[in-house]
Amino acid sequence: MIGLGRMGANMAHRLMAAGHECVGYDVQQAAIDAHAAAGGMPAYGLDELVAALTPPRNIWIMVPAAFVGDTVALLTPLLSPGDTIIDGGNSWYRAAVDRSVALRDEHGIYYLDVGTSGGVHGLERGYCLMIGGDADAVARLEPVFDALAPGHEAAVRTPGYAGDPSPAERGWLHCGPSGAGHFVKMVHNGIEYGLMAAYAEGLNVLSKAGIGAVDHVADAETAPLEDARYYRYDFDLAAVTEVWRRGSVVSSWLLDLTAEAFAADARLDHFAGHVSDSGEGRWTIHAAVDEGVPVPVLSAALYQRFSSRGRSDIADKVLSAMRAGFGGHHERTESSR
Repeated sequence: MIGLGRMGANMAHRLMAAGHECVGYDVQQAAIDAHAAAGGMPAYGLDELVAALTPPRNIWIMVPAAFVGDTVALLTPLLSPGDTIIDGGNSWYRAAVDRSVALRDEHGIYYLDVGTSGGVHGLERGYCLMIGGDADAVARLEPVFDALAPGHEAAVRTPGYAGDPSPAERGWLHCGPSGAGHFVKMVHNGIEYGLMAAYAEGLNVLSKAGIGAVDHVADAETAPLEDARYYRYDFDLAAVTEVWRRGSVVSSWLLDLTAEAFAADARLDHFAGHVSDSGEGRWTIHAAVDEGVPVPVLSAALYQRFSSRGRSDIADKVLSAMRAGFGGHHERTESSR
């Protein structure tokens, strides 16, 4: 395992718990030492990691997408034909296609792109694995995928399935040739953006439902609130998210995490609301444009993340400037709505 951060270390622990030997390397020596303390074999360099493995080697890279290319470039000269590199990060699927072709044609090395979902809870819950690449390499690694995946017991069986649980029922899927795993994970994360945004927007509406009990300034810059008596609610968002977890059609693990957050901090004061995006949402929209597929929800969710980081500052100022220019409208620095 190359990369022993939040996910890589837990994945190594889960593999070792299933009886697999795991050699671990990270750029941070403390992470390597922690891996060794947990029972793994430490490697303090890529050459040491490769030397500790018996061919055909299976080397899982669990680093941010920006570092995958350099890691593969450093690793490739150390490997032999028949070895397999597994990219488990959130890389762009097109990079996986290109790397797979180059590694196969020039070095005889397999390259699997494995979209990995499960986050920091994967050690206990298991990881959903979306795999792209050569079928023979996937078959050879089936015991590894089974060890990392949640297993068929993680969900009630879908009606219509029979016989032994399929890989998909066990929590991993060979999605197709090179790039397919990261393509499916890319769209998975795009959907995740949309789901998260829907919860966030709905809860925001609930949080402002007491606006009718607030005194409002009556001026040209404030839209009047009609029928204020219909907006005099003080909803307990912690309680609302908790009740939604039980029997509701919107219940989900994301909602579970949201309820936990509200239970710990009812106003979420320790969050600034500065929401990052790591690329998958952008790539999903890019693919949708190429395919001519409308994705208004996913697009809006991505753009909201941009706005949360202050990326709409000029646009907002331009709007204020135009309103001031054509109508003499002055900005209000504070507004109840």
